[in-house]
Amino acid sequence: MTTRGRSVLALGLVVYVAAWAFGSKPLYPVAAGLLLVSVVAWAWVHLSNGAFTVERGSTGSDLVEGEDVPVAVAVTSTGMLRPAVAELAERVGRFGEQRHQLRRKGRRLAITYALREVPRGRYPFENSRIELGDPFGLQRITVPLAAPGALLVYPRIVHVDRLFSESGAHGLDGRRLLLRRPTGYDLHSVREYEHGESLRKVHWRSTAHRGQLMVKELEDSPRDEIAVLLDANAAAVAGASFDVQVRAAASIIDAYAARGRRTVLVVNAARREEQRVHAATEGRRRALELLAAAEPDGRTPLEAVLADEGSAVARALELLVVTARLEPAAVARLTQRALGHRRVALVYVDTPSFAGMPSRQLPLLLRLQSVGVPVAVVRASDELGAALEGGSAAAGAAHG
Repeated sequence: MTTRGRSVLALGLVVYVAAWAFGSKPLYPVAAGLLLVSVVAWAWVHLSNGAFTVERGSTGSDLVEGEDVPVAVAVTSTGMLRPAVAELAERVGRFGEQRHQLRRKGRRLAITYALREVPRGRYPFENSRIELGDPFGLQRITVPLAAPGALLVYPRIVHVDRLFSESGAHGLDGRRLLLRRPTGYDLHSVREYEHGESLRKVHWRSTAHRGQLMVKELEDSPRDEIAVLLDANAAAVAGASFDVQVRAAASIIDAYAARGRRTVLVVNAARREEQRVHAATEGRRRALELLAAAEPDGRTPLEAVLADEGSAVARALELLVVTARLEPAAVARLTQRALGHRRVALVYVDTPSFAGMPSRQLPLLLRLQSVGVPVAVVRASDELGAALEGGSAAAGAAHG
């Protein structure tokens, strides 16, 4: 019951008592009318409260950041009466509470509302409900609805003809990587040494720990050609800088997928996540979903990820890092990889430029360039596609 409903009911009772106390017959119809309308409102609302079937429309295409997103909802009720007033209320992620009056369309109640210029992200629908009322605004009840899931808005992809990191036909020592079977050996387990086995197989750490010779058991496993590492560091965000990081990673994944190259996406966030992409469609959508929901909440330093020998980053034949924060330890790891004849490239998003600050000279980027690491620098004023394509121009930006 609403505040108005309680007031009308109380007024009806007061008028009835006054009519009885003073013997005023003209007041009886007034009291009866006030009480009757309260009863009718209560009955109408409760008889219209049945099981609700909710249908949500789809745009039929992927939602991309920056666009208006229509949300279409149609509700069918099994109540004995049609609701006189029905309002849809739900919380949509960072857009907060949304309230919209449902309009009658045949036997259904429906509404289509729009979320304007939606940023990239995952927007869960929470606390969805229908609030039923009567025409007089005296009664209102809330009917919870099943959780409809979430709205996923993908990062905007820029299509590049040639990445700044590419040279030749994906070459490695003059050969095409597509003709190489990317394989490697990983440590599977350790076991006791057997007489006659080569001492090269001894796992010295386990031997020292157990006090007896232990040998490594290796397994042959396929490796991904390229690892794309998105560094979602929480301490390196200003304005839309992280969204640019995500767009860069998505565009790179898309470019490699179009070429049919085996790729693994690694997101260094609060929870490290990986997704392999083996073709233009296989795994690509899941990788984009991962990027759509990515948040800059990572606490693990980039150098720690690069140092993890068991990770997909270490196993990949090539590495492309997208980051907005460079520390000497991370640069040392990348330099070590480059000097070991393992291809590595870097996309550096210049965070100060997104905060309206002048860019600084970046000697760490110059150090990477000096050992042959391709570098692309992306500032707030830069066109992302040009930065990802123009290796020489982007590299020159490292000089400040």
